[in-house]
Amino acid sequence: MTGEGLRYWTGPELRELFLSFFESKGHSRMPSSSLVPQDDPTLLFTTAGMVQFKPYFLGQSAPPNQRLTTVQKSFRTTDIGEVGDTTHLTFFEMLGNFSFGDYFKQGAIEHAWELCTQHLGLNPDQLWATVYTDDDEAARLWEQTGVPAERIRRFGASDNWWGPAGTSGPCGPCSEIHYDLGPGAQCEEEDCGPNCECGRFVEIWNLVFMEFDQAEDGSRTPLEKKNIDTGMGLERLAAIIQRAENIYSTDLFQPLIASAASIAGTEYGTDGETDRALRVMAEHARSGAFLIMDGVTPGNEGRGYVLRRMLRRGIRFAQSLGVNEPFLGRIITEAVIPLMAPAYPALNDARDHIVQTVTREEEQFQRTLSVGTALLDEVTARMETEGESVVPGDALFRLYDTYGFPVELAEEIALDRGMSVDRDSFEQEMEAQRARGRAATTFGGGDEGSEAYRLLSSLTTQFTGYEAARDESNVTGLIVGGGVAESASQHQQVEIVTARTPFYPEGGGQVGDVGAIRGPAGLVRITDTQRPVGERPDFIVHIGVVEEGTISIGDAVTLEVDPTARGQSTRHHTATHLLHAALRSTLGGHVRQAGSYVSPDHLRFDFSHTASLNEHEIAAITHAVNARVIRNIVVESETQPIQDALASGALAFFGDRYGSEVRTVSIDGEGDDAPFSHELCGGTHVHATGEVGFIYIVGESSIGAGMRRVEAVAGSNADQLLRDRMSVLERLSRQLTVPVEEIETRIADQAAESERLRRRTEELERERARSQIESLLPQAVQVGEPPVTLLSARAEGIANADLLRDVADRTRAALGSGVVLLGAEVDGRPSFVCAISEDIVARGGGFDAGRIVTTTAKIVGGGGGGRKDFASAGGRDASKLDEALAAVAGIVLGG
Repeated sequence: MTGEGLRYWTGPELRELFLSFFESKGHSRMPSSSLVPQDDPTLLFTTAGMVQFKPYFLGQSAPPNQRLTTVQKSFRTTDIGEVGDTTHLTFFEMLGNFSFGDYFKQGAIEHAWELCTQHLGLNPDQLWATVYTDDDEAARLWEQTGVPAERIRRFGASDNWWGPAGTSGPCGPCSEIHYDLGPGAQCEEEDCGPNCECGRFVEIWNLVFMEFDQAEDGSRTPLEKKNIDTGMGLERLAAIIQRAENIYSTDLFQPLIASAASIAGTEYGTDGETDRALRVMAEHARSGAFLIMDGVTPGNEGRGYVLRRMLRRGIRFAQSLGVNEPFLGRIITEAVIPLMAPAYPALNDARDHIVQTVTREEEQFQRTLSVGTALLDEVTARMETEGESVVPGDALFRLYDTYGFPVELAEEIALDRGMSVDRDSFEQEMEAQRARGRAATTFGGGDEGSEAYRLLSSLTTQFTGYEAARDESNVTGLIVGGGVAESASQHQQVEIVTARTPFYPEGGGQVGDVGAIRGPAGLVRITDTQRPVGERPDFIVHIGVVEEGTISIGDAVTLEVDPTARGQSTRHHTATHLLHAALRSTLGGHVRQAGSYVSPDHLRFDFSHTASLNEHEIAAITHAVNARVIRNIVVESETQPIQDALASGALAFFGDRYGSEVRTVSIDGEGDDAPFSHELCGGTHVHATGEVGFIYIVGESSIGAGMRRVEAVAGSNADQLLRDRMSVLERLSRQLTVPVEEIETRIADQAAESERLRRRTEELERERARSQIESLLPQAVQVGEPPVTLLSARAEGIANADLLRDVADRTRAALGSGVVLLGAEVDGRPSFVCAISEDIVARGGGFDAGRIVTTTAKIVGGGGGGRKDFASAGGRDASKLDEALAAVAGIVLGG
């Protein structure tokens, strides 16, 4: 890119210049939010600076200042397959300024023009503006700043309308600033200008005039207040200011590319394909580091799949340069962190976690790639033979489903070979698999049950279980044997729908309540409570067996939740929230809930983290949760609009389904401004943390790449566990005749003494076994012509195979020259070792220890093998040991 006369600004200097400029205009500097949106479960990644401010744009909450400015970490998935050219990125930094009901179009345009021309030093004659088709106001304002009418272009919605971030939200027309690189970029179009595909014009800044709120159905309503949202890519701006050829030639990427080139043993700028691979390695290392820092781990769904796909793409390009060892961690530690950590210090804190994650993914993918590529080679080779050019979807699905081979990677490989892939068929296979999964996990009587739920679909149930564990209601629906019924009698299994219920239906990891439903003519023992229709949270069924009498439609019933089971589930559910918060505060913000299971007996909590928890980390987490239990903090819950809940900082989880009204559960911290735990949750919880009782972690394990699981107990279960373990300690104390606090020392002393005795016993066994060598030597005989000394004998007192090998080796040394074959009974089974001196092996003629011992072992029903000079074997029939030893001479001579 060109830019004669521009001052050279480094990437870090441009960040600071932008923020300082807008601070001088009354804006408050705000930190970048996470790449994983904390306040928007509908959005996969943070794609723009405005994402964290959606509640302010929508007027749902008040901003700390009506004017804000940020440098926002952003990640977009649409261009992953294009990364490697000189223009596309996945991770980028977005410079932005925002106005919430303060200045509008005039202020935004004036600020942008001043920064570009007076502070960045861009030549006004090289700046063009674009506006939305009918935005006469913006066009007039640009003319007033000094942009000639001929350098103002109008475009439609595809270029100059900014849609919502996600599926709904604020939106409006936009106006872009484009930089003219000059006539050096040739174009044959007479009307060449912004948005021309020739590359002469580069968009550097987008000014979005937020005027509307777009609903899920695409309809728009005017916002109460008009807002400004602007975004300017730091990398693209740096390329212009630094007069760089492209974004990869700036100081934001050159250290990364230099590291990649060093790893590959090549130079950047000497070959087009090599340069492309180096750019991919550098960009994906940088993007991966930031995603992992913000809590994403490689996986097969959602964000994890995007990260895995990107890292594996980088690995494949590295392999094209001959790099077959893990390299991502080196680029990250050599270049990414030193370059980016001054602006994003959390990179330093997460260094080990990031490197461990990418290294493990590289090692795993090396195995996947070798198998997957080989299978893809078979498919494409067969296709070439058959004259086909489209890789079928079922083959792509097998690669993905069985080996985790990304379909996008398979598509790239196919394209490299001049072929295409059948993505539609692949998606059909994927949907079929999802359907199979749904069918396998659907509660009820299969198709019949589904039909019964459809027939009862007009029924609704009001959940009252937050306030009480007992309620009165009426039976509104019954299902018996998979079909809708009017009544159910004794011993029949039944599903009951009532107008109200205190029974919590399984959800959010918490199991469904159990208890009893009592009617005027019968009693039903409830064993589970479910929401069988996923999209109907207000359709609740109670599953159980009629224990007495009958239950009928219309019966007035009393619903009683088992208080003991509900109490323990509730304690365990609150404990999971405490654990989640403690894991994040102890291990880092990258920790994300991946699943949970809450029952009366115990809890299970799955989360993203690469390393196993050590003793000190488990102790710190246990202390953190129980410190809050002891303080008996009030557990606050509130039902509110989802926008308000998200704006308050409540954790939401991508992929979870939330209605317009949600419930938040909060547990305060110790003197912190923010709660210790603050989550969207529909489960049941205690009123204060003291009710949870002691929380005890009973296990921690891996459940997959980058995923860990903690299991714990609370309340009476924790009390029983600790009493059981104290009983064990007390019994040990009595048996060892020492106080409890000295048990560990006494056991360590006894273990050391046991180890000393074990080594002494082994030493005595070796001495005894070796002592028989002198008595074995006289059993040697001369065989063959020229004669060879052969010693074939039974060894006694042999405790293990290692000892037999030792005795055979020493016997060979004592013999000097010859063939030794010793047999022994070890643990009731025959074992053999054959050892031949070097001079005999050198003679050839069938003197091969492996052959001799293998043939001998066949007599006792076994086998073995080894080197020509030393080999071992075993068998099953110890009664034939002496027979086998007697046959050795013939085996040796039979060469």
